[in-house]
Amino acid sequence: MLMLALSGMRTRWITFVGSFVALALGVGLIAATGLALAATFDAPERGPERFAAAPVVVRAADHLRVDTPTGTRSKPLDHPGPVGPGTADRLAALGRTVADRTFPADVTAPRTDTEEPPTGPAVKKPRTGADPRKSRTGQDAEARVGHPWEVATAAPYRLTSGRAPAAPGEVVVTTRPGGAPLRTGDRVLVRTPAGNAPRTVVGTVAGRGFEDAVFFTDDEAARISPDIDALVVHADATAVRRALGPDSGMDVLTGHDRRRADPDPDRDARALVSVNALLGTAAGITLFVSAAVVASTFSFAVAQRRREFGLLRTAGATPGQIRRTVCAEAVLVGVLASAAGVGLGAGAAPLLVGRMTEAGLAPPWFALGDASWPLHTAFWTGVFVATAGALVSCHRAGRTAPTEALREAAVDSRVMPASRWAAAVLVLLAGLGLPALALAVDPGDLLGRKSYITRPMLLVVGFALLAPVLVRPVGRLLTWLPARLPGATGVLVRENTAAGVRRTAAVAAPVLITVALAATLTGTVATLEEARATEARTATTADFVVTSGREGRPLAPAFVERARAVEGAVVSVSRSTAVTVLEEDTALVTSEAHAVDPARLAAVSELPVTAGRLSDLDDDAIVVNEEWLTTRVGDRVTVWLGDGRKASLRIAAVLATGTGDNGVYVTRRNAGGAGVDRIDVKVAEGADRRAVAATLHTAGAATGTRVTTRAEWLAANGPGTNDQTRTGLRMILGIALLCTATALANTLVMATSDRVRDLAVLRLAGATAPQVLRLVAAEAVVAVGVGAVLGGVVAAVNLLVVWGALVLLGVMSAVVVPWGTLGLVVAAAALLAAVSAVLPASLALRTRPVELAGARE
Repeated sequence: MLMLALSGMRTRWITFVGSFVALALGVGLIAATGLALAATFDAPERGPERFAAAPVVVRAADHLRVDTPTGTRSKPLDHPGPVGPGTADRLAALGRTVADRTFPADVTAPRTDTEEPPTGPAVKKPRTGADPRKSRTGQDAEARVGHPWEVATAAPYRLTSGRAPAAPGEVVVTTRPGGAPLRTGDRVLVRTPAGNAPRTVVGTVAGRGFEDAVFFTDDEAARISPDIDALVVHADATAVRRALGPDSGMDVLTGHDRRRADPDPDRDARALVSVNALLGTAAGITLFVSAAVVASTFSFAVAQRRREFGLLRTAGATPGQIRRTVCAEAVLVGVLASAAGVGLGAGAAPLLVGRMTEAGLAPPWFALGDASWPLHTAFWTGVFVATAGALVSCHRAGRTAPTEALREAAVDSRVMPASRWAAAVLVLLAGLGLPALALAVDPGDLLGRKSYITRPMLLVVGFALLAPVLVRPVGRLLTWLPARLPGATGVLVRENTAAGVRRTAAVAAPVLITVALAATLTGTVATLEEARATEARTATTADFVVTSGREGRPLAPAFVERARAVEGAVVSVSRSTAVTVLEEDTALVTSEAHAVDPARLAAVSELPVTAGRLSDLDDDAIVVNEEWLTTRVGDRVTVWLGDGRKASLRIAAVLATGTGDNGVYVTRRNAGGAGVDRIDVKVAEGADRRAVAATLHTAGAATGTRVTTRAEWLAANGPGTNDQTRTGLRMILGIALLCTATALANTLVMATSDRVRDLAVLRLAGATAPQVLRLVAAEAVVAVGVGAVLGGVVAAVNLLVVWGALVLLGVMSAVVVPWGTLGLVVAAAALLAAVSAVLPASLALRTRPVELAGARE
């Protein structure tokens, strides 16, 4: 069997080269994405940063821990509390203590001489203190954090120039490459929660990479931020724990645990979550597309050899011998192509990681690890796919009688055995039934990334299995008009498409996959973005919306006070916080929450209330959404607030689930120490809108706060603003397109090389070479059109499912169809198909038609 397989491979090398290339590329993509995915499983191990030189760090517990019947459950707190003055005094008796305070301290740097246009030879001007009023606007302020100078030694920070701050108007700043060019002697404008004030840089320290800091005198830092965020204690850790006691609510951090007191200690792990999701999606789609494309290529390659199998059967070969021959060929091609693909993937993985970091899809430090299991997985996946694809395809060929196989070599008929019908029906029932069940039970589940990425795959497989049946009617529909035009080209395209069902289905399959994925992924993302924008437009009725613009940064208290005092306006202040609930005594579930004034909230918003009244919200109540297990108005729920406090609150109202942005609402008392991060302003009836706007803009200019109109805010938060998501989708679709391009080129080269006798007959019948080439190109384009139509049907079903889920969740939004993306995908596939069909045909037509017509396969 092995010698027969090798002989067959030498004879039909074009067929096997196509299969080899398709499989090698698929394995290479799986290996590359697998290696990158493996690097996301472990975040880099980092030691303590802010408190690397501190012996003991005491801070409020940053995790909520709840005992349940199945064990202790833990969740990070949204707003851990401060270290109390009593605790600080008690620990001061054990040894020297240093209080750390952290607060926003944005710096507006002075203009530098390099910002002036050159007028001659480069001559440095003497640097003088710049007037902060002539510096850049507050919107260009560099985001920094403030600390007392005494805590700088805990990092440790060392002065590189100047001296320590000694007076209220003096600061020391960190420097870093690419940051504001601050030097000793500069006059800068520093914006803190206590207000804006010009200050003098009296010293600089080298930045350590984890923060950009501004250091004040200890007294001034205490005035700006009275709460103690952490306490450095120069004493024995055991003594510190003994002094605090077991129920103090404080964490005593030593050794590597001091990392927990660093700014955003989980930032590396959190950064890898999105990378892991993206690469996991890419790997899954790569595996699916590659497997489908390779299986289709092998299936078509085996179908091309039916005449050869018929001759072998006539010569006495048994069905088992034919199956073993094809299987041996597939294993041989699979092993060689998989080995080549592994090498290709190993070389492409660093390029993939580099491109992701350049595009901002991964953090700058992201790099490949030393995992080798993705290479083994990719190799054996390729061998399995090749073998499985060949086995499925050759099963029918091994069962047919010799005369039947010879007869089927001319025209494709009976291309759908009962087993394929059964598989197609089962897969389609699953592809349609699972979304229908989800619509009835949990529509919100259909809006998750895993759902709308994996859901199309069942329908794609189902339609691909039915492709031999669907090719004829769809092909006739697409060729109906061309067949009625003058000339024979349209008629020949229609009849050849109907006669060569397997060839047309093999070309249409990769196009079906790519169009379905492209339309579903981009269309679903765009539809969800439009739905969120619709929710925002409906829910927000304020005339002006003010946000901090920086994640985790509260609005300046001075601006909040000035906004509250605006005449002729209703001002609603909001704080972002979180509440946690223990569901079914097993799992802690944290929900985003907003602390608001209920009376003012109703004036600036129209929330989708399904039960209860927003006006009933008070300090003893909570507004939940329909995703909560308890949603009956009047019932009490036990929750833990953002600072860890336990509270029993009454349900005042229930909101529709929507796209998931309809969170929980509480009052300021239950905000858990959160600061104001959003203000909605509604101009009162009869008030002067221009006067209100002028007052807000004046207050914003004085505090470096940007005031936006409702239209501006909606535009900034509307569809199409998440460039990172779109870049990730483009990467995923690029992988699918690469697989599709390879499959199209391989299939059409294989098909055209097998039709040299047909082309010669056309030439002998009087057709010119350009006419034959136009016919070949038209057939390829029609096959692409068939795949595009089937892919469009799959995408339409999936987008309708998303729309139905949104309607059931209370969001009336239109479906966004990505016509531009679909047009580019189909046009690229049609062009590639035409070129891939015309090139081998033009080479074949160089031989005399008489010789081609008499050639034996």
